Amino acid sequence: MEDKETPNLYELPKIETSKVNFPRFLKNRFFWFFILTVFVSSFFGFLAGTISGGYFYSEIKNYLEKLNINLPNAQNYLPLTSQEEATVKAVNEAAQAVASIIVTKDLPVFEQYFYSPFEEFKEFQIPQYRQKGTEKTEIGGGSGFIISADGMILTNAHVVSETEADYTVLTNDGKKYPAKVLARDTIRDLAVLKIESNENFPTLKLGDSDKLQIGQTVIAIGNALGEFRNTVSVGVISGLGRTVTASGGGMIETIEDVIQTDAAINQGNSGGPLLNLRGEVIGVNFAMAQQAENIGFAMPINSAKKDIEQVKTLGKISYPFLGVRYILINEEIQKANNLPVSYGAWVQKGEQGESAIFPGSVAEAAGIKEGDIILEFNGQKITTENSLAKIIMKYNPGDKITLKILRNGQEKNIEVTLGERSE
Repeated sequence: MEDKETPNLYELPKIETSKVNFPRFLKNRFFWFFILTVFVSSFFGFLAGTISGGYFYSEIKNYLEKLNINLPNAQNYLPLTSQEEATVKAVNEAAQAVASIIVTKDLPVFEQYFYSPFEEFKEFQIPQYRQKGTEKTEIGGGSGFIISADGMILTNAHVVSETEADYTVLTNDGKKYPAKVLARDTIRDLAVLKIESNENFPTLKLGDSDKLQIGQTVIAIGNALGEFRNTVSVGVISGLGRTVTASGGGMIETIEDVIQTDAAINQGNSGGPLLNLRGEVIGVNFAMAQQAENIGFAMPINSAKKDIEQVKTLGKISYPFLGVRYILINEEIQKANNLPVSYGAWVQKGEQGESAIFPGSVAEAAGIKEGDIILEFNGQKITTENSLAKIIMKYNPGDKITLKILRNGQEKNIEVTLGERSE
């Protein structure tokens, strides 16, 4: 018998194709060059109008250049991605309303002279100094952004903390204007200035910081290092509801419920806007973490809206005030002090022995005592995440609220009309 070859089960079947006779004009090089030229022109015209046109234009241009076919250069920059397009658009629109704030002050100028205390030894001279007038000197600066067409500017309180200094606003077009501080909110490190001019100014739109998400792209703009005006950095929201202790401008404040971002916030960026990709302000940059990389903080813009409205209607910023010093209770503090609950505000003296109850405050009038634990503020449970300071800032002076107090193992409700704490 004849040996039969064993078939290879891993070999693909071979398909023989019949020969096809093409028309002669299809073998003409000039015909195909004409078709290629028409196709490339049509294809480029279509892609140039799409969002991702820049990428395809570049790729086609490079490929055709290898074939010695040159295409015209694009006259305008074409973003490579939709996010890049949104970033560039937001920056271009916002930059006009971002300003630098220059702080100057009259400082004494001293001159040196020499004095000899010995008449017989005139060659023996002792250097002395005396004041020779004053000189206006730049002592600081920061950033801000225009929130109304008449020149109202939002910035940080620590940027304008000098009450006897002069303030100058430098707009994006290089113009300088004198400015006046209308109000300072040292609790939230915010301040409102007014440009002293009758001109109309470009403004930024305020967004909604209650809808922020971790990972959301954000843009920071500011006067970096007091030298590089309208410096832009891009990052994401890396944390929400943070509590930080910030120092600057001679102030040390613990600020709650702030935004954390990895967008670079350098010295001089303080007071500048933190934007979303729609170009809306969602935060006011105020601090950076020392000995860390890419950890910056911004005050949510919704916290600033109340200040802005108060300045417009009242001409000042005022805070609701209860008048107690306290420690927020958690499980660790509960165990260490044998407390009956693991939450609430425990009314205690200050670290330097300051009174637990402010004299003349509404807390004193309502009969709140040292050692009381405030469990709830108008029905809201007080915890380390939802502190008394955070809750009370949602109210206004004169609002009537109810406190749930734990005293000697007994709960009781106390009605209080909130007082006022001005700046």
